[in-house]
Amino acid sequence: MAVQRLTSRDIRSESRLDVVTALLAAGEASRNDLARVTGLSPATVATVVAELLGAGIVTEARITVGRVGRPTTVLSINADRGYLLGVDVAETYVRAIVFDATLEEIGSAQVARDEHVSTGEYVAEGVERAVNEALVSAGASRERVLGVGLSLPGLVVREATTSILVPEWTWHGSGMDAIRERLGLPMVVQNPLKAVAAAELWFGDGGQAGSMITLNLGTGVGAGIVLDGEILRGATSSAGEWGHTLLALDGRECRCGRRGCVEAYVGAPGIQATLREVDPDHPLAHADMQQDFIEAMAHSLASPEPDPAVDETLARTAYYLGSAIADLVAIVNPELVTLTGWTAWALGDFLVPPTREVLLAQAPGESALDVQLHVSTVRGNSVATGMAVAALTRFLGDVGLLTTRLPIGL
Repeated sequence: MAVQRLTSRDIRSESRLDVVTALLAAGEASRNDLARVTGLSPATVATVVAELLGAGIVTEARITVGRVGRPTTVLSINADRGYLLGVDVAETYVRAIVFDATLEEIGSAQVARDEHVSTGEYVAEGVERAVNEALVSAGASRERVLGVGLSLPGLVVREATTSILVPEWTWHGSGMDAIRERLGLPMVVQNPLKAVAAAELWFGDGGQAGSMITLNLGTGVGAGIVLDGEILRGATSSAGEWGHTLLALDGRECRCGRRGCVEAYVGAPGIQATLREVDPDHPLAHADMQQDFIEAMAHSLASPEPDPAVDETLARTAYYLGSAIADLVAIVNPELVTLTGWTAWALGDFLVPPTREVLLAQAPGESALDVQLHVSTVRGNSVATGMAVAALTRFLGDVGLLTTRLPIGL
């Protein structure tokens, strides 16, 4: 297959995205600052800034006057350009977050989902309600929404078809048609693994690492993988389904139909299964709601009164997680591994130290010696944040400012 070469138009597109990314990270910057941070020439930056000013994406925030030389114009993203929505559809909830054009959160809403009901119409109704409530929370009008980024778990995008790798979800394109019809807004749909990788790249420590893995821990688990600064998507945008790689031969049954998957051990239901193995009669062993179970575990771990069964469950989970990360480290050779998702937020402080010990012991040779492992610094819902990034980049494409690095979506 021939290597696709970037045209001059594509190079200009890349430059625009680099400038937007740098401005979002800095908040405010002069043209010289942007040239220094992006590595672009001052002339290129001046041209790109003029285009972004013309499109209303960038604004001249203020003018600074130094002791010598001419006054300097300080630029920023135009927060009043419109609103972006990031929507995280998970097995147990739908969370919608409204951002201004600088990707500052200004409103949100969360709708609980019955994890046992997953028809397309049921999910579409939850998405619509969460979006409407989030817009009200932000005081934002639908007319000024630039785009919606929607994350669906297990999403696979092919050239003409779309499927969802969640066995309990019985719908595919019809459900997305229902969502699109209910919202009536520009929408891009992505796998959550790409979303968490985008959030880490734009707002976390990922921007400082050439190769990075972000592990999303919740009901399911997966890996957002960045290689040489680019998100790994794969042929059908399904790269990163690490949760369905093999951890234990002929091990626990996974909801995907296989046995011994990583998810069956470090997903929230898998952690609860470990507790049942440790102590079948423990009060938390049969808790009905996953998030309640994980939060109760965190509360127990933080308590001065030790709970031997919970402590043993955490130790085994760290062993499973560290071993599974060791395989990723052997294959990808990342500089950084971050943990995100609601399980990571709740258990991360307790889980990271023993997981790091296992990683160092299990990784081949010295491959993990210099790997950083910590909970992501991107707070809040990183899936929704990453989807807002996808909505922003898609909007830039819609107005003709971007031709490359557009999110794969529908």
